[in-house]
Amino acid sequence: MKEKTADNSPSRSPEQAVISPRQQLQGTVSVPGDKSISHRSLMLSSLAAGTSTITGLLEADDCLSTLAIMRQLGIKITRADTGRYLVEGRGLQGLQEPEDVLDCGNSGTTMRLLTGLLAAQDFYSVLTGDSSLRSRPMARVTEPLSEMGARIWSRQQGLAPLSIHGTSLSGITFHQPVASAQVKSCLLLAGLYTGEKTTVVEPAPSRDHTERMLQAAGVPLEIEDGVITLDASAPPRLKPYNLTVPGDISSASFLLAAALMVSKGQLTIENVGINPTRSGILTALDKMGARLDIKNKREISGEPVADLEITSGPLQAIELSGDIIPSLIDEIPVLAVLATRAEGTTVISDAEELRVKETDRLAATARELNRLGAGVKEKEDGLEITGPVSLAGGETVKSYHDHRIAMAMAVAGLAADREITIDNSKVISVSFPGFLDILAEL
Repeated sequence: MKEKTADNSPSRSPEQAVISPRQQLQGTVSVPGDKSISHRSLMLSSLAAGTSTITGLLEADDCLSTLAIMRQLGIKITRADTGRYLVEGRGLQGLQEPEDVLDCGNSGTTMRLLTGLLAAQDFYSVLTGDSSLRSRPMARVTEPLSEMGARIWSRQQGLAPLSIHGTSLSGITFHQPVASAQVKSCLLLAGLYTGEKTTVVEPAPSRDHTERMLQAAGVPLEIEDGVITLDASAPPRLKPYNLTVPGDISSASFLLAAALMVSKGQLTIENVGINPTRSGILTALDKMGARLDIKNKREISGEPVADLEITSGPLQAIELSGDIIPSLIDEIPVLAVLATRAEGTTVISDAEELRVKETDRLAATARELNRLGAGVKEKEDGLEITGPVSLAGGETVKSYHDHRIAMAMAVAGLAADREITIDNSKVISVSFPGFLDILAEL
């Protein structure tokens, strides 16, 4: 049963959220910890020799899947407070064979990174996930790992569950056909155990959180012109660390877009990570003419951080392609929503990676925005959106069990002429628990 609130705030049942059009969105907020950094901090602190402290860990479904698996692998992880965890690392050789199948839930990061880590252990393990994750391609990690000597079995077309018989691995030089931080990180984790050099060559920059954390833990890395080499000829000993996780810029992007979709939007988001391999959204908003200020720049735990101030105003269409795409790949659905407010035709290309996310995000974004009257043209590798266009409400839109699509539709609903209903809105908890509550507060 749908419950409506007196002030037209987003309302929701466990399965659906109702978003009403708004004219104003104002306030100062923070967003949950960075999802990519949270995953990696749990894995690498487990491999360190000693106790690490993680503050600001994202307590969302995806990261909690990683946390549960590391515990199954014998690591003691204690929750000291909200977002604050103590991880008692056991060193590179300290993981233990799990007693049961390891469930990655909906998290592709968990499955792909752990495949590299588990391929080098001296025990047997099985990785699985929900129906969405079991339909996503894993050959992109299992094939290069096989070149390293890994013994991994999967279903046809490289689909999970993955059955991993850990063994000794050799270093390789791998030229990535498509820039992928998950593939790169998987191979670097496996490379820790080779006793040799492992090199990953990127066609374009992808998020570099793994490299930053490995270097902070004392692992020798050489990074130059898109070539990352990990030297494990002397078995590395990872140092424990105290890490503060910055706010997730991918989560922040949905709130930035929300402020731009309403006529009176003025929003400050504090303590957001602005790693240059992740901050393409800020470049895109600047090109669109958004009134965006980046203030109080600083560095926390080796990651650049700032406060973001955004004010609503007119937007211009832009073209996005090439090297910027990996740095804003998760934000393209909400950029498409913003493009419905921009003057002209926004063209997004080279984004075919979105077809193998939690869902085919290109198809899902086009289909649901068109359901609202947007007139989005789907291309093989992207989207074309002509604006400005008025969005029609009174519709139930689908999330496709994808947190990014669900949040993008919530942002679209703020500018529709009537309320919209988002089916299966609970999936938002995968990356941004409390997103709808924050919208209501603003």
